[in-house]
Amino acid sequence: MHGESSVARYDITSEAQEITERVSLPLAELRFERRLRLRPGSRAIHITETVENVSALDRPIGWTQHVTLGPPFLVPGSTEFRAPATRSKVIETDFSGGKGYMRIGAEFDWPHVPRIGGGTVDMRVYTSAPVSAAYSAHLMDPHREQAWFVAFSPQSKLLFGYVWKRPDFPWLGIWEENHSRDRPPWNGKAMTRGMEFGASPMPETRRAMIERGSLFGVPGYRWLEAKRKLTVDYCAFLMPAARVPESVEWDGEGVRAS
Repeated sequence: MHGESSVARYDITSEAQEITERVSLPLAELRFERRLRLRPGSRAIHITETVENVSALDRPIGWTQHVTLGPPFLVPGSTEFRAPATRSKVIETDFSGGKGYMRIGAEFDWPHVPRIGGGTVDMRVYTSAPVSAAYSAHLMDPHREQAWFVAFSPQSKLLFGYVWKRPDFPWLGIWEENHSRDRPPWNGKAMTRGMEFGASPMPETRRAMIERGSLFGVPGYRWLEAKRKLTVDYCAFLMPAARVPESVEWDGEGVRAS
């Protein structure tokens, strides 16, 4: 489902405050470019991405950023998360191999996901379970121009996050792999949480994505017209903090958390 972009070889160039990555994807018939810029003294990396359809056909795309956190920043029962999510849904299949705690296919209001066997779990704190796995999709607040997520480490007093334009990426997928997959490359040792913001809610094939069409009345993919380009801007940031904020804004240069 992730296609060739995750394994292709990128051409990388750099200047004083900028790195550019470019790649051609012959199977998908796409070209891709990512620019990362860091101003002196700034705690925010400005990222610009452009994807070009070089084919003669319009293409449905599930453009998604796979941001993944792990130890030592990620601590069971401690690391906190916030996002302006609204309606949410657990993936409809057993994503965990029988090791999950979320009720399969459950629809709910962020952040309280229904638990197998009853009750709910607050997704704003990373699980304290010794073994778990999960995937859930979350609609970013349609009334906001910007969407974001933050992760806060009480141990290091660090705040990490991303801010983007909500119409570009209306969905946040939360992937959890906590010592559950015995096969490579996880080998039963990985502890992660993916905060995967993008144009589609679920990790599924293109055919399944198109057949789904939408979720909660919001499209589940984007069209890229033949011989056309799409460009998005977003930022990643890291800063000291005494607590987890409830709101984040990006003005194109700096990030303000409150």
